[in-house]
Amino acid sequence: MSRPIVEVIALTAQDARAAEAGGADRLELVTDMAADGLTPSVADFAAIRAAVALPLRVMLRIRDGFTPGDLDELLARVAVLRAEGAEEFVLGFLDADGAVDLAATTAVAEAVAGCRWTFHRAIDHSADRAAVRAAVADLPGLDTFLTSGAPAGVDAGQGVLEGERAKAGEPGYCQRILVGGGLRAEHVPGLLAAGFDAFHIGGAVRVDGWTTPVDTAKVAAWRTLVDG
Repeated sequence: MSRPIVEVIALTAQDARAAEAGGADRLELVTDMAADGLTPSVADFAAIRAAVALPLRVMLRIRDGFTPGDLDELLARVAVLRAEGAEEFVLGFLDADGAVDLAATTAVAEAVAGCRWTFHRAIDHSADRAAVRAAVADLPGLDTFLTSGAPAGVDAGQGVLEGERAKAGEPGYCQRILVGGGLRAEHVPGLLAAGFDAFHIGGAVRVDGWTTPVDTAKVAAWRTLVDG
């Protein structure tokens, strides 16, 4: 059995190098955490790609919230990122009623055809989690749901996560669950015991929130924690 995945949010090449040195398996690349993480610039992607050998999942979100905004603009950003070498992505869109925006999500999934991608925490803010899973389950490349189980984070959503983990292999529940959003160290032993094997962290590996860079020692501590 392979070791659990530790995915770290990186905003800069400095973050990326620190996360790699601490034992991260993969990075999620974003910018503007005040808007909960938007698509990074091509220049930032290129700098991070040059700095580390880790897999990089690039956020595809150009506005705060979970609606797609200008879809043509987003698809243009996708094309430039792919031309620069981006191979993995993070995406997912809801409509005004909290249902999955299947047209927008499908359009972006088709734009990243041949790539693996994560449906992000839009699922935690949806009106019907099961309906979201069913709607997107067969989109090509989708291999992960990033979720805390609830809008408020893992504290509120751990029971939901465990219920979904118990359905692993059923239609709509074949993708890996990447636990993130309010994830703290004290959650990890119970999550590991329940069978979770992928963890997503950002602020938890920084000394003083998003104004400070990723700290190698903090990443290493998480690496040790999730390795049991």
